[in-house]
Amino acid sequence: MYKLHCFSQSGNSYKVALMLQALGQPWEAVFVDYMGASQTRQAGWREEVNAMGETPVLETADGKRLAQSGAIMHWLAERHGMFGGRDADARYEVLRWLLFDNHKFTSYFATYRFSKAFIAAEPDPGVMAFLRNRIDSTFGVVDRHLADRAWVVGDGPTIADFSMAGYMFYPVEESGMDIAALFPNIGAWMQRLRGLQGFREPYALMPGERVMPLR
Repeated sequence: MYKLHCFSQSGNSYKVALMLQALGQPWEAVFVDYMGASQTRQAGWREEVNAMGETPVLETADGKRLAQSGAIMHWLAERHGMFGGRDADARYEVLRWLLFDNHKFTSYFATYRFSKAFIAAEPDPGVMAFLRNRIDSTFGVVDRHLADRAWVVGDGPTIADFSMAGYMFYPVEESGMDIAALFPNIGAWMQRLRGLQGFREPYALMPGERVMPLR
């Protein structure tokens, strides 16, 4: 039984939760009160759970705690022999897209969504315009990549897909962007992800009350 320290608004946590579901592995959610009590910023939580002050954290049956979604998914892929890439070339491609996701695909969109929906202060229009431009460019890269293939790497889902799916299934009103409509090949890929074993959207899969967008 795995324990996943997470909360429902965290797309990075969702990446790992989605993979655990697809693996068919039993797991238990440990609620982290980030939205209300800023729990990850508390010294005690950082000393006990993750010094980096971030979710997700995956706790194994023997008490090992693993942090950073990409590293966690890589560890799970190796442990269970699934979703890591079929050969050396595929594993290289998985890593390439995983890094692209962490640096650009997830990074720009997650920051844009959080700034729009959950930060009390009105976001700077110039910053939001910059992020939106980067989102359009980066998502365009992925949409073109998915034009003639079903999955990011190879002929089946890998951790690259789970990683890039992290923020794709949150309500449109949180970002103001209907990704499936704006980028149809990404939209079709999202539908394929919905067909995977154990698929559930983030607010149905992880603990914590939904917070309505501030704007």
